[in-house]
Amino acid sequence: MKKLKQSVFASMAVLLLLITTACNQSASPAEKPTDKNTEATEPVTIENMDRTLTFEEAPKRAVTLNQHTTEIMLALGLEDSMVGTAYLDDEILPEYKEAYENIKVLSDQYPSQEVFLGVEPDFAYAGWQSAFTDKALGTVEQLEQFGVKSYSQQSSSMSGPTMDDVFTDILNIGRIFRVEDRAETLVQNMKEGITAVHEKVKDVEDPISVFVYDGGEKEPTTAGQNFLNELITLAGGSNIFNDIEKGWATASWEEVVNRNPEIIVIIDYGDTTVDQKKEFLLKHPALKDVEAIKNKGFVTLPLSAGAEGVRGPIAIETLAKAFYPENF
Repeated sequence: MKKLKQSVFASMAVLLLLITTACNQSASPAEKPTDKNTEATEPVTIENMDRTLTFEEAPKRAVTLNQHTTEIMLALGLEDSMVGTAYLDDEILPEYKEAYENIKVLSDQYPSQEVFLGVEPDFAYAGWQSAFTDKALGTVEQLEQFGVKSYSQQSSSMSGPTMDDVFTDILNIGRIFRVEDRAETLVQNMKEGITAVHEKVKDVEDPISVFVYDGGEKEPTTAGQNFLNELITLAGGSNIFNDIEKGWATASWEEVVNRNPEIIVIIDYGDTTVDQKKEFLLKHPALKDVEAIKNKGFVTLPLSAGAEGVRGPIAIETLAKAFYPENF
């Protein structure tokens, strides 16, 4: 059994303490908190991406522009406040599929400004800032001129995002839509899922070494300081390229060999299938002595699992079970 290093254990222990405290102070999932939502007549002010946003009332015609923001809205039960969605990377989570199918899909990727405005939105919720450019919907300033307020997922726009950053985004959306109780319950449930995994891996000392392979043959695209690094750490692993400051980065096969990962996380995304990626890695002559290759230590995650949304606890559990199957 692999053992988790003291530094990783300490950080996870702190997280567990914070989670336990939060859960003790919150209502149980079966209870519906009352009198905690902002009154509909009260304005809500949110800080977002160096902007101060004031919402005089909850949006009624929202459009979500990336999968993780779509799933956050659906997890909060806000489908009746949505008039459109876009940019699905994977299948929607089963528990939200019925609600999702009743929402108009505006585009496979970002809709044009014309298509977006055609559903008469009053709110745009993007996972990535690339949505708010001239090549997509237009800038946030341009949208304001059409009476459309916007929110960018802050946790998707920073280096080294944590689960706490995701929770902040969820709670912000809860405030904007005056459903703080639902947001708090969702965050509590996510924390409890992470705590359950932590309990399974908290006693190990040496973190299993992990290489994230997104794709690329000449040079691999891998995870540096993006959300996957956080997910790997919370699952009890150590990202071999966690010293890279960029989110997604290009590495070298020589460095992969030098760092000798024990597990390879394959991202299921793009035209190349997971099986094709796995076959390429297994046949790569430079990798033949890498532990993960010798032991066929692979785990697959969909691209959406690595985005800053409600899938975080699911991804952490998937990773932890692959890292330490004997603990589950």
